[in-house]
Amino acid sequence: MTNARTAGGLEVRGGLRREYPDVLTDEAIAALHALVPLNRERLAVMAARVERRRERLRDGRPIGFLDPAATIPRTDVTVEAARAGDFEGSEIPNDLERQWVQGTGPAARPRATVEQGLRNVAYALLSGADGWMFDGEDALGQVDTMSLDNQRNLKLAISRDERFLAVAEGVAEEMNGWAEGFLGRRIVVDWRSQLDFTTRIYRARGLHLDDRHVREADGTGFSASIVDAALYVTNNHARLRAEGRSVVLYLPKIQTAEEAALWHELLGALEAHLGLPAATVKTYVLVEQLEASFQLMEIRAALGRRFVGFNTGRWDYINSVSDAMVGVEAFTNPNIDAIVMTYGYMRTYEDRVRRAVNTPDRNGRCALWQGGMEPNIPVGSKAGVEAGMKKAVAGAEREQREGASGKWVAHWKMVHIVRPVWERVGDGNQLGRPFPALTYSEEDAADLVRLEPAPRTVRGARDLLSVGLQYCNAFARGYQAAALKPADFFGDDDVLYLMEDMATGEIRLSILWEWLHKGAPFTAADAETGVAAGDALTAALFDRLVAEEVDKLLAADDRDVHDDSKRTTLPIARAIVEAYVTCDVKAPWTIDLLNLNLDRTDLETARARIRNFLDAFAADGTRLTANQDFDRPPRSPR
Repeated sequence: MTNARTAGGLEVRGGLRREYPDVLTDEAIAALHALVPLNRERLAVMAARVERRRERLRDGRPIGFLDPAATIPRTDVTVEAARAGDFEGSEIPNDLERQWVQGTGPAARPRATVEQGLRNVAYALLSGADGWMFDGEDALGQVDTMSLDNQRNLKLAISRDERFLAVAEGVAEEMNGWAEGFLGRRIVVDWRSQLDFTTRIYRARGLHLDDRHVREADGTGFSASIVDAALYVTNNHARLRAEGRSVVLYLPKIQTAEEAALWHELLGALEAHLGLPAATVKTYVLVEQLEASFQLMEIRAALGRRFVGFNTGRWDYINSVSDAMVGVEAFTNPNIDAIVMTYGYMRTYEDRVRRAVNTPDRNGRCALWQGGMEPNIPVGSKAGVEAGMKKAVAGAEREQREGASGKWVAHWKMVHIVRPVWERVGDGNQLGRPFPALTYSEEDAADLVRLEPAPRTVRGARDLLSVGLQYCNAFARGYQAAALKPADFFGDDDVLYLMEDMATGEIRLSILWEWLHKGAPFTAADAETGVAAGDALTAALFDRLVAEEVDKLLAADDRDVHDDSKRTTLPIARAIVEAYVTCDVKAPWTIDLLNLNLDRTDLETARARIRNFLDAFAADGTRLTANQDFDRPPRSPR
């Protein structure tokens, strides 16, 4: 092993324990080692996930509700008991009682100094958000050592290190400068006391992902979920608890109650190792997967006393529906901008979540519902910003009316745009609002995949391609959260950039795959390409659109497409988009292909890795997810 250091059944990439002694502490490494057995459990559960998908595709069998008489795997709770609320849930901790606005974003920047990365944390904790989900997953770049930079910066901020305080003081003045111009007032009166306001929350990576810097000694990929949870909790629980704060995680990409139960075991083992009381770690679950909507109460029961709430997102969920319906020829999504939260299957999904959280457990406790992401940013022309902010406020008002406890925003500036919606109402969290009890009929199942008439156009295909290409390029450069818009709107400040993350790439390529392989008819003619209403997206038209959209990106200025990416990472992004969309067998995750090619700019190597991955998955469902560059020393920040 040329660049790895053995750590009791695990290997850490060479030099990283020396470069990150404050993150990869002896205590943290010991916690990772204690959780090694659960990595094999995780791999088995992920293999079962792929196999379920293969069986549904082979047998034409849709996702269905669980047998009420069955016991939730890895628990002693029956499905029937879970649905009836016959389990012990969690009290809502004081610092989660009111979460009108939660901001989201990473605590690190690609190839940045510690001080530059700490600016992200300062913006978050001075924002006035009730909570901030510091992202280790969809919005955090994975190039070089960003996952470790993220952990370091959070530890420095949570511990009130002098380096963080110095950064925070300067950031507070910058924020006030913006606020005085945009809102006509300062938003940070006392920056030191303001740092105490926001609840710290961390989102770990999903169970389907391997870590890039830790693996088992035999070369088996090691769970990114375990690494993220173990490092964050081990390094920060003492300070958080000493200040009376909760230790809170967001858990992403859960598909089943069994997967939730595995998370419960994992966190329970970590608590036991650290000597913490059971259920110290509280969890939100992001409902990002169609299958999870069939098992909402079962997921609550599986997490028991650590579950505090669900979150309803948009992009990831749409992607999961597209992927789950891959074998249903008649199922083709419309243009992405038509699939809002009030559209068909999205409306049903949101309704089931709000009914699930308002179903009391055996102690009469309900759970929280955090609404979806507001991607708009108040940057652009006066008219564009006014229109964007009006749309953002309307979206927040709708979710508040529907019963959400609060909303997500993708930028600190948006806290001050949407928070007044909940302030005017004044209700802390809307727990226990009366909604009809959940039912589990065939009609309920059909509603979860119900389409409604909506446009499907060449313009829509161009937008999917343009943003998908840009996102894949941004990911490769370390910007896993990026402000993007279709290339045809570059230079038009009336059209705002939207903050996009990994789900952006996933759903856009999934919809393009649907349109190409299922012969989805366009609903309108397009004079530029000669497409008539009723025509389908053909391979030839797809190739033409890719070439034209790539040309627009190559011609864009450095503000929209970094010049140094145009001959390095953009060609690899194009190769991933073309291979994913044209492959006869749809891969479930675009991120797999992106991760395989991080920190690489050699196009031929990228094409070989893409081909190997798709061939292996097509053959038997194998996902080649281990870091193929593990033995190359990673580049750490300046």
